[in-house]
Amino acid sequence: MGFRIDKLGVVIAALLAYGGFLAPFANFRANRIVPGEARWILDALPPGHGAALLGFIAVAIVLIVLKTPTLFRLVLGLVALLALAVLIGVSAGHLTPPENNYARVSPASGFWLSSFAFALLTADALARLRLSPLARIGLLLAVAATVAGLLVSGIWDGLSILKEYGSRAETFWLEAGRHVVLALGSLAAACLVGLPLGILCHRVPSLRAGVLNGLNIIQTIPSIALFGLLIAPLGWIALNVPGASALGIRGIGAAPAFVALFLYSLLPVVANTVVGLAGVPRDANDAARGIGMTDRQRLFGVELPLAFPVILTGIRIVLVQNIGLATIAALIGGGGFGVFVFQGIGQTAMDLVLLGAVPTVALAFAAAVVLDAATELSNSKRGRAA
Repeated sequence: MGFRIDKLGVVIAALLAYGGFLAPFANFRANRIVPGEARWILDALPPGHGAALLGFIAVAIVLIVLKTPTLFRLVLGLVALLALAVLIGVSAGHLTPPENNYARVSPASGFWLSSFAFALLTADALARLRLSPLARIGLLLAVAATVAGLLVSGIWDGLSILKEYGSRAETFWLEAGRHVVLALGSLAAACLVGLPLGILCHRVPSLRAGVLNGLNIIQTIPSIALFGLLIAPLGWIALNVPGASALGIRGIGAAPAFVALFLYSLLPVVANTVVGLAGVPRDANDAARGIGMTDRQRLFGVELPLAFPVILTGIRIVLVQNIGLATIAALIGGGGFGVFVFQGIGQTAMDLVLLGAVPTVALAFAAAVVLDAATELSNSKRGRAA
């Protein structure tokens, strides 16, 4: 009986071979603004650590190419990601001269490619294992706890992104709060308006096409253009409507960003509400009428609970979308993680860009996992109820 080859494993192995053996593992810079010097694994890590990592990658390539058990591949991917996370911190301590506060060490392409390859292996294993929603949330919490432990341990303190954070810690958490408020606040407002509007469109078919087409047009406007279009009317309101300025409404800042995100959020919420209500089985409505339920009772007791999984899918789309789009709000003074992204671009400081980009990606990923799990749980409850 011969060995079986995993096709996706071949792709992952190719990424690992290039990332581990050909691409640099870390970049060293004498200070924040000078060009970086690429360091390969054997140079970037203390003696023994680099050889051990290369040996681990070589063995992993063989195991990944072969059709090994799914659970084994999951464990291999998680262990490898943890090892890479620890070793990039070790690399920073190894490359930085003693008592030097100016040197910068950052992950290079080899680290990112290897991490992506092992993350792809982990994601594929998770998809094949089909973990329950609660198990996926538990795994997410375990990963978050591990990252928090690495941060608290100080092993990453020598990395340039943590040095950027160290000089901006207070500002970082202030902008993090603004980012979350923009994303969640606009989602909440969209739900308050979009759910009743979706119910109305379901009840009055003549309104449906016009409302959805109008919201679709808004969705096609580029985000920066929409932010710009809102500056003039909101500025006029701030100047001419008593009390508007005191509420924070002005031409630039959080107000136009909030309104733009709210407008972008309406289409998924309204459309999924219409689709969810349209998908409610006719038999369920007939049974509800048969026992004497009013239209209001049927809506809240039968239709909305059965449509909830579809509505929740729209809310997931909106939340992930808004976490990403809130980054653009920094261009008009709205704050958020985009402040660091655009400051970094302006200063050609990639580590500052990462300080804004990494938490944005982490928030979007966590939101997607949690809401996917919630949607699956609501679907299972709907199935049991049916």
